[in-house]
Amino acid sequence: MSAEIKCIYDKNNSAELIDSVVQVLLKGGVIIYPTDTMYAIGCSIQSQQAVNRICEIRQIKPTKNRFSFICADLSAISNFAKVSDFAFKILKRYLPGAYTFVLPASSKVPSVLVQSKKTVGIRIPDYTPILEIVQQLGHPILTSSLPTGGLDIEDYTDPSLIAEQYGNQVDLILDGGIGGLIPSTVIDLQDDLIDIIREGAGDCADFN
Repeated sequence: MSAEIKCIYDKNNSAELIDSVVQVLLKGGVIIYPTDTMYAIGCSIQSQQAVNRICEIRQIKPTKNRFSFICADLSAISNFAKVSDFAFKILKRYLPGAYTFVLPASSKVPSVLVQSKKTVGIRIPDYTPILEIVQQLGHPILTSSLPTGGLDIEDYTDPSLIAEQYGNQVDLILDGGIGGLIPSTVIDLQDDLIDIIREGAGDCADFN
């Protein structure tokens, strides 16, 4: 069954569109959507079946990968991660933005997403539509950039080509136009230390 494709805009999306995406997520669906960096694949963190589907699509093992969540706002982060005063000041300054911050996971994170790592990556993209979706959903969505290895740039930035590649593997593709090329910057804030895991779209100048 081919995925449904819907256009999504930087702002002024209809309530019906946002609700339709939320309903797909609530039913355990897997979606592909634009962010402030690259197109990503995601699902509700409460659907283990959907998480497993994403792992199959990405050809990764849940036990060997650190997962990232999109939270709707700063207040939601403390429900799923342990945030020290040191970390909170950094989150408040740089989010929303093109960063993923690694923090200790709270007990509310589903065990399949934590395993032995006991950490989560937290994202609040500077992209209003996905934040509206997460806000209405009521809990974070798992997020993972689309694979890029061995692919032409158009294969992971052009929604029509993304649909050709993943249309039979996901439930919904949100077409927000041509996507970005560079993933988020990943910064580990555990133990009140700053460790740059990956330099990406977010400026690292302040962290070096």
